[in-house]
Amino acid sequence: MLYCPNITLMTKVTHRRSVKQTAASDKGLLEGLRALEPQALSSVHQQYFPELYRYALYRMGDPQQAEDLASETFAQLLGALDRGAGPERSLRGWLFSTISNLLHDQLRAKYRLPKTTLEQAAADLTQEDPVDRIDASQELRQALEKLTPEQQHVISLRFGGAFSLAETAELMGKNLNAVKALQFRALGALRRHLK
Repeated sequence: MLYCPNITLMTKVTHRRSVKQTAASDKGLLEGLRALEPQALSSVHQQYFPELYRYALYRMGDPQQAEDLASETFAQLLGALDRGAGPERSLRGWLFSTISNLLHDQLRAKYRLPKTTLEQAAADLTQEDPVDRIDASQELRQALEKLTPEQQHVISLRFGGAFSLAETAELMGKNLNAVKALQFRALGALRRHLK
């Protein structure tokens, strides 16, 4: 088992709902959302914002960016509803697909535009930090970045978002065995990168 003092890999969540309960509550909320009822909008925000925030925080590691991504997800939802689009069946699935896409867009932009000059990077390489000062959460974050996007996604959903295997499979559009195999390979790769 992976231990990191600054990032807790959650294995149990008492507020986790089953996939069937989610689908039933989503159906009622979707009807209210399509009518742009303030109570439905508020209920959706209260219900899903914490989950979206945790997911983004786990993937990004920055509370402000996580809050921005979760908020932008709701802005996208309102825009889609205003255009007569938006979630058809699964509100939760739509929200997590949207935040995942926003997150990937942000990561692509981050890697496209280097923030340091070549001279700064060379100066950083010449400075050696003692091994004992390496922050375990930073080491974990770097190891996560070496995984494929799909592996990052499954790890974030399972441990950052505390979703069950069935919920993760539904959100990723995969069958349960495929998610198990993907998680197994992702954890194996993560262990190799941490060693």
